[in-house]
Amino acid sequence: MEERRTFHVADYVVFSLMLVISAGIGVYYRCTGGKQKTTREFLMADRKMGVLPVALSLLASFTSAITLLGGPAESYTFGTQFWVIIFSYFFTFPVCGQVFLPIFYRLELTSAYEVVYMGIVLFAPALAIEAVTGLNVWISVVSMGVVCTFYTTLGGMKAVIWTDVFQCIIMFAGMITVLIKGSIEAGGIARVFRVAAESDRIEFFNFSPDPTIRHTVWCLVVGGAFNNMAIYATNQAQVQRYLAVGTEKQAKRAMWLNLPGVILSISIVQLCGLIIHARYHGCDPLKNGIVARSDQLLPYYVMEVLDIPGLPGLFISGIFSGALSTISSGINSLAAVTLEDLIKPTLKVLKKEDMTEERATLVSKILVVGFGGLCMLFAVLASTMGQVLQASNSVFGAIGGPLLGLFSLGMLFPWANSAGAIVGLLSGIFMAFWIAIGAKIFPPYSPTKSTSIADCILPNVTMANTTTPIAPFATDVISTLMPTVEPRPAIAELYTLSYMWYSATAFAVVVVVGLLVSFITGPNKPQQVDPRLICPVFDRLLCCLPLPQSWRHSLHCGVRHAQQEHDHSQGESPETASRLSEAATARGEQTSTGAPKPLRQQTRV
Repeated sequence: MEERRTFHVADYVVFSLMLVISAGIGVYYRCTGGKQKTTREFLMADRKMGVLPVALSLLASFTSAITLLGGPAESYTFGTQFWVIIFSYFFTFPVCGQVFLPIFYRLELTSAYEVVYMGIVLFAPALAIEAVTGLNVWISVVSMGVVCTFYTTLGGMKAVIWTDVFQCIIMFAGMITVLIKGSIEAGGIARVFRVAAESDRIEFFNFSPDPTIRHTVWCLVVGGAFNNMAIYATNQAQVQRYLAVGTEKQAKRAMWLNLPGVILSISIVQLCGLIIHARYHGCDPLKNGIVARSDQLLPYYVMEVLDIPGLPGLFISGIFSGALSTISSGINSLAAVTLEDLIKPTLKVLKKEDMTEERATLVSKILVVGFGGLCMLFAVLASTMGQVLQASNSVFGAIGGPLLGLFSLGMLFPWANSAGAIVGLLSGIFMAFWIAIGAKIFPPYSPTKSTSIADCILPNVTMANTTTPIAPFATDVISTLMPTVEPRPAIAELYTLSYMWYSATAFAVVVVVGLLVSFITGPNKPQQVDPRLICPVFDRLLCCLPLPQSWRHSLHCGVRHAQQEHDHSQGESPETASRLSEAATARGEQTSTGAPKPLRQQTRV
C-alpha cells in the first residue's frame, strides 16, 4: 500500500501564518479604538461595523468546518439529494428579514444553546488534521480552542468579525483550489457527473412524502427552511452580528448578501464529494481501511492530489478557519447572553448595585475564556456523534427548533402568555430529544450508495464475505445490504423520522401546546399588547397585495398596529421614528409618542 503523504514545510508555514494573522487581529483591536473597555465595544463592536464585513462574517459562520468536511462526505456516501437544500434559503431569508430580524434588532432577544454545536465544530477539523498529518486529534482541539479564545478575549466582536472576513477568504480559496485541481485530475466535470450517474449518485427529484426517508425534496426544502431559520433568526451568534451594524436596513442587507455565498459554498462542497468519488469509485478508502470516517475523505483526497507544497496547508487552513470563525462568534455571543440575561438580572433580584461598565467588560472577557474551555470539553462528546453534517443538523433540530417555536409564539400570536410559552418550550424540547435519543438507540436504516475496492492493490488484506467477485460499482456487501432484522418496539417507528424534520416537528409542538395552554390559563388580550412586540406578518409578507384596510385590520387580530402607523404619520418616517425610539430606549426614556421604556423588559414570553 502506498505510504500516506504528510505535510511539507511549506504547508506548515501557510497553516501557521493563518493562526498568527488571526491572533494578530485580536491584538490589533485590543490596542486600537476604545481598546475593548466597554461592553458595547467588546460585545457589539460599537454597532459601527460595515455591511460587507458583517455579511462575510455571517457567511463564515455558516460555512463551518462541518460544511467543508460533511458536505463532500454526504455526496460521496449518499449522493446529491442534499444539494436541493439550497432552495430552502429562498424561504428562510424572506421570513427572517421580514418577520424576525426587525423585532430582534429592536429587542436584542437572545438564545443560548450553541456550546454543544461548537463542540462538534471544534472536533471536525481536528479529524482533518489527524488524517493528513498524524497529529493527535486532541492536540488539535486544544490548539484551536486556545487560539480562538485568545483573539476573541483580546479583540472582542471587532476581532471576531474581521477574523471571519480573513478566514472566509481562506476557506473559499482552499475549496476552490480543490475544485479546480480535482476536476482537472478527474478528466473534467462532465466525466465526474458521468461516473456519479453510473453509481446512482445523481438524485435531485425524490418527491416521496414519506417523512422517514433521510433526504427528500420536502424534508430538505420545508424541513431545511425551519432548520435554517433556527440558525439565522434565533441563533445568538447570527443575531449579534446583525446588531453590529448601525441600522435595521443595513442588517437586512448583510443577511441578503449571504444568499449567493451560501449557494456557492453548498455547491462547491457537493461537487468536491463527486470529484472524490470519481477518483475512488473503484477503490473506496473507507472500505479498504485507509480512512476511518467519511468526514476524513476530503483531507485524504487533498493530500493525494494537491501535491504542490503549500496547497494542502492552504486547504487545512481553510478547514481550521471554518471552525475558528464559528467558535469565536459563539463564545462571544454566549458571553453576551450570560451577562445580560443571567448575571445582571440576578444582581437586581439580590438587590445588588449594578456593575460598572469596566467590571461588566471584565466579566464578559472571563466568560469568553470559560466558554472557550467548555467548548473544548464538548468536543469530547462530539467524537461519539458519527457523521458531523447529520450530527450538527440534529443538534440544531433538537434545540434550535423549540427556540424558534418559542420566539414565533411570542412574535406572531398575541394571545400567548408566559405559562403557554414555558409549557410549550418544555414540550418541544422533550419531543425533539425523545426522537433524537431514540434514533441513537434504535437507529433508522440509511442505505449508502455502492462502493468497490476491486481496483485496489491490497496485499495481505483479507476481506470478509467475498465469496462473490466484486466489480466496480458492485453493491457494497458491507454497507448496502439490509441489516439483520431484530425485534424493535412499536415506538421505534417514531425514531425513523428524518433528522431534517426535527426542527419543524419541535416548532409545531411548541406553538400548538403553547397556544392551548395559553387559552386554558387565560390568553393575553391583543388590544393590550405593545404592537412593537408583535410582527404584522401579513402586512410584511403580503405587502404587494392591494388588500382592503378592513381586511388588514382583521389580520392584525386586535393588535393596534394601525395606531402605531398613525403615530408615525404624525411625525417622522417609520424608519426615523424607529431610530429615535431605539436611541431613547438606550437612554431609558420614553419617545415622543409615549412609547414605554426598554422593550426588552416588556417581552411577554
